[in-house]
Amino acid sequence: MAAIGNRGTVTEASGFDPEADMQKLRGAMKGAGTDESAIIEVLAHRTIAQRQRIKEAFKQAVGKDLADELSSELSGNVRSVVLGLLMLAPMYDASELRNAIKGAGTEEACLIDILASRSNDEITTINEVYKKQYGKKLEDDVIGDTSGMFQRVLVSLLTAGREEGDQVNEAQALQDAKEIYEAGEARWGTDEVKFLTVLCVRNHKHLLRVFEEYQKISGRDIEESIKREMSGSLEGVFLAIVKCIRNKQAFFAERLYKSMKGLGTTDTVLIRIMVSRAEIDMLDIKAQFLKMYGKTLHSFIKGDTSGDYRNILLKLCGGE
Repeated sequence: MAAIGNRGTVTEASGFDPEADMQKLRGAMKGAGTDESAIIEVLAHRTIAQRQRIKEAFKQAVGKDLADELSSELSGNVRSVVLGLLMLAPMYDASELRNAIKGAGTEEACLIDILASRSNDEITTINEVYKKQYGKKLEDDVIGDTSGMFQRVLVSLLTAGREEGDQVNEAQALQDAKEIYEAGEARWGTDEVKFLTVLCVRNHKHLLRVFEEYQKISGRDIEESIKREMSGSLEGVFLAIVKCIRNKQAFFAERLYKSMKGLGTTDTVLIRIMVSRAEIDMLDIKAQFLKMYGKTLHSFIKGDTSGDYRNILLKLCGGE
């Protein structure tokens, strides 16, 4: 999937030769040790489409799957990044969602990050890929692993039924804003279904108008009201929807910042965003990061990671 308007940091390598790249990767895996730098140098500078051709060349020449071979050669965060880079975008999202659901506990942040930020078409494809890969409907797995209103919001997002186009119905926008206000700030307790009906269904441009009307009616920003009225994962998913509607790249910049600031690094979040956005809008995410935090994403990654893990993330990040 090529970057729209070339807003990614990873672009097509000129003079691309899948056979030569395949040989470089084979050479990097030969012998006692593994040359991680050589692997990174190839894969971090190729597009998803180019990596698929390298995978085909490898299978043809060696009779083995490149991802399987690299998985046994690499470990830790470097392995996570490299295996992510080898997947098509919907497969990567499906794999991340699967990992977030299976096992002990659920990584709600992953479910929120992906489902709140993907388009109808992207979610439809993720559903199809998930079913084919894991033999179960993603919706069923989400229902089996979440509960309450949070579950209902995720199920709504999974229907990929958000209205499309950029029509704004002024009367409806005012009505939507009133209903959200009356379902939250204006009453004791919160009717979360009203929030779901508006935030998960209306088109992007219409929702921006709703947020403007809401501010006029309530005297508060919609994000502030969500924080006052809700908590936990439900607050997280509604805030993510609003932020993605307003500025998706700013949403990802904030997620990257929070994954690295403070004690320790939330590597799952950092890796997921760097891998999934490198070819789509990483240039815009970097610009938002600098605008919001006064420091470059590059400098944050440099100061918060080390070794080959830092090396591959910096290449996906592009220059300063």
